[in-house]
Amino acid sequence: MGIHTLHITNGDSLTQRITQLQLVQGAIVTWREMFCEGPTEIHIETATAIAKRKEFLKKYYRIEPNDYDEKFVSQLKILNDSTSYNEIVLWFEYDLFCHINMIAAISLLSRKGISNIPVYLVCSGRIAHEKKLFGLGELSDKQLKQHYQDKKLLTIDDLELAKYIWTLYCESNPKKIAGQIKKHSSFEYLSICLRAHLQRFPNMLTGLNVLEHNILEMVNTYQIKNIKQLMGYALEYQGYYGYGDMQMKRVLARLFQFLDQTKDRLQLSERGKLALQQKKNFYNTQILDWYYGGVKKYDYLYNNESHSLLKL
Repeated sequence: MGIHTLHITNGDSLTQRITQLQLVQGAIVTWREMFCEGPTEIHIETATAIAKRKEFLKKYYRIEPNDYDEKFVSQLKILNDSTSYNEIVLWFEYDLFCHINMIAAISLLSRKGISNIPVYLVCSGRIAHEKKLFGLGELSDKQLKQHYQDKKLLTIDDLELAKYIWTLYCESNPKKIAGQIKKHSSFEYLSICLRAHLQRFPNMLTGLNVLEHNILEMVNTYQIKNIKQLMGYALEYQGYYGYGDMQMKRVLARLFQFLDQTKDRLQLSERGKLALQQKKNFYNTQILDWYYGGVKKYDYLYNNESHSLLKL
């Protein structure tokens, strides 16, 4: 009897590519979600959790509820038969976007009773002799095949850690996540992603988070002509966040008060200069009812010196 494998990919592009390459055999579930933003519940498959995600995605990203059913809920239903497979392979990248989706997937699979089924991870990131980090879609065919051959078998401790961090992410006290940053696991990039997550909360001195501050730094440093060009820079040099066009567009829209568009160049406004120099706190102009999992973004402040969170 052959191996019956379930693959869970991080998006349509990868699903299409590994299918065209005939790289894998078995069933493929495409994980079309972005749990790194908006409210979440531990049990993502419940009606209340799905309704909560639909409301968020409709309000902020104009994704219709029917589209969510078609693109994501349909895929969740496939996982009801998880225990019928001999092995499960997760395909997720090095960034926060993928890692939050990955731990949500592991949490769900664990509730389906896959404790006796080997779970593997194919994760991209560092490539020998390369300076930048690579997503799975950026790998050559040869590199992608090698990544699949080198997939990591996740231990029981790995799976338990992922489940626990997902539970913490869905709760209202993100300070607990800080205690997991130094935990050893087979997830090479998990610690970096958790630190990046904490840095998404507003800085206690400026009210802007690390990503927002870095974007202002780009405008101040480079000869950027307009918002379109800034979008390219922000996507390319965002570090470990893994945001796509839609998410980054929202980030930039929140920064307009800190920018001035001249004829030839995008520049910092007076507010932008004050924020970049940490001479004024803009928390009150930025505050928004925005969730990261189970916590509101503006309920906590990030301390750059201690790398800790302060509850307001």
